Amino acid sequence: MSEIKRLVSGIKPTGQLTLGNYIGAIKQFIKYQDEYEMYVFIADLHALTLPIEAKELRNNVKNLIAVYLACGLDPKKVTLFRQSDVPMHAELGFIMTFNSYIGELSRMTQYKDKVSKIASNEAIPTGIFIYPTLMAADILLYDADYVPVGIDQKQHVELTRDLAIRFNSRYSDTFKIPEPLTPKIGSKINSLSNPLKKMSKSESDKGTIYLLEDLAIIRKKIMSAVTDSGNEIIYDPVNKPGISNLITIMSALTNKSIENVVNECQNDNYGVFKKKVADVVVNELSLLQSKVNDIQKSGIIENILQEGSYKAIYEARKKLNKVYRKVGLR
Repeated sequence: MSEIKRLVSGIKPTGQLTLGNYIGAIKQFIKYQDEYEMYVFIADLHALTLPIEAKELRNNVKNLIAVYLACGLDPKKVTLFRQSDVPMHAELGFIMTFNSYIGELSRMTQYKDKVSKIASNEAIPTGIFIYPTLMAADILLYDADYVPVGIDQKQHVELTRDLAIRFNSRYSDTFKIPEPLTPKIGSKINSLSNPLKKMSKSESDKGTIYLLEDLAIIRKKIMSAVTDSGNEIIYDPVNKPGISNLITIMSALTNKSIENVVNECQNDNYGVFKKKVADVVVNELSLLQSKVNDIQKSGIIENILQEGSYKAIYEARKKLNKVYRKVGLR
């Protein structure tokens, strides 16, 4: 009998969760929990990378946990916890910062993207530059075999691998080298208003669908989605990014292949197809929102986080003690 592999992942509680988060990450977790030993955490330390109000952060954490549970994550199968409840994340992140180079951190695509959006007269927070070393610590603490990531985060897993290999070479074998795990369908859902850009929870426009927003607004956003020239339902992300994005959403939420969706809807015009997509999304999110409300009223969230943190601390402390001995701090 083969050994069960371990999977580690987390989501930042910044902004509202989007349909892209749901399809690209959360739904995948539900499939993974019967295949892997899973550690899933709310990355509230990462949320401090850019300024955020304390009340907003606390509410976001609560909503995020409720969504995970509503989607079917089982605390009996998954170690679900808040990152800040396990101080070893920050401690190992500090060690990993010393183990990294300025050149490799400055090459991170997300760092360059975030800096490009900051006005020339604004100061750049150091956290934007060094948060990949904290992300590496998040992964390496638990000897992760796999890290589920979208295409845009794969570079950070590659950096984690480099840091682990470098540390192992300097101090002897300490960390397991993780592999990225990228979902085949729905790994990247794009904006409805600009299908060439990823749907982002930091964007507040009609191109982003938020999981907990009004259902009528969600339907209106889909019906107003940017499409392409012509009126054919064809999957061609390069030449028809708008309609291809909607096909991807339909495929991910109905568990049908891209080919099946196209075949079933090939006689539709854009308006008819958008209505079908809207119906699928609204039905899915209506059920999700109802479950989230029930969970938030039940008062179980803090108990689940506390139980998860006990297990995470036990595993993380073992690894960090080993690291401290290797570098001479014990």
